[in-house]
Amino acid sequence: MDKIIIGITHGDINGIGYEVLLKTLEDNRILEFCTPIVYGSPKVAAYHRKLTDVNLNLNLIGKAEDANETRINIINCSGDEIKVDLGKSTPAAGEAAFAALERATQDLKEGKIDALLTAPINKLGIQSTQFNFPGHTEYLEQLFGNKGDALMILANDTLRVAVVTGHVPICKIAEQLTIDNILNKIKQFNTSLKQDFGITKPRIAVLGLNPHAGDGGVIGTEEQEIILPAIQKARDEEGITCFGPLPADGFFGAEAYTHYDGVLAMYHDQGLIPFKVLSMDNGVNFTAGLSIVRTSPDHGTAYDKAGKNQASAQSFRQALYMAIDIVKQRNNNHDSL
Repeated sequence: MDKIIIGITHGDINGIGYEVLLKTLEDNRILEFCTPIVYGSPKVAAYHRKLTDVNLNLNLIGKAEDANETRINIINCSGDEIKVDLGKSTPAAGEAAFAALERATQDLKEGKIDALLTAPINKLGIQSTQFNFPGHTEYLEQLFGNKGDALMILANDTLRVAVVTGHVPICKIAEQLTIDNILNKIKQFNTSLKQDFGITKPRIAVLGLNPHAGDGGVIGTEEQEIILPAIQKARDEEGITCFGPLPADGFFGAEAYTHYDGVLAMYHDQGLIPFKVLSMDNGVNFTAGLSIVRTSPDHGTAYDKAGKNQASAQSFRQALYMAIDIVKQRNNNHDSL
């Protein structure tokens, strides 16, 4: 098999995206596993390289087909007049982030790259007539799937947390929790754990929505009326090994997550807060449920650290490795059919 080609979008140029990107790609051993193509700006890359003292030369190419597998490649997606304003959300940064994302996803759609690794964006700054989404996940879902197909998974070597509702306001979470929706996410999660992570018979823990998982209906009835029926359907009709609904606080507090291959949370912060407390430095955001492979670090633009050479590249590095591993896993599954 040819070397895996990983497309990397530069994200918000005013945050720490370039810092963690450059620190990750500085290690030439990465070229043994993949051919990286950065979708960004050579000018901005050079600016951030001076701030980080990274010794890395980028090979400027015009299109993905010209990538040199012995070099770190970069495609210029922005004009030469682009300006960096460290630590700030600017229209120029939003435009540059979208330009890189649009170019990379087009190449991904055409099979010119094998996976996508996205540096953090400012979700407000990138909004435009062309990008009207809560984040990368929803944008990619529109391009590579149908509404409801994408599943956000936060993962490290030992813990995988998925969410039923992603970038949704708290006041609208309950109305999106239906038996069919939860069942669909359990099925997607189970499939991804098998297909992408190589787990033959996954054990999935399903969290409740309310405090103490509703306490038998005293603090809400969603557990009894919606979540439990979805779990039972997943077991009886799909043969999925899943358990719950479980109280989220005790589940993480007692480290019960160590007994499961995956944890399905009902909403974003219920799953991501404990995950990031446990794994902020090496966690990866993986978009499952789509025909393509996309990963990202589990942190944001971190404007407060921009330009200070203080950002850890560990999460970004792990996101690169995970993208490679999942592409290989999917290829192996395809070859065995």
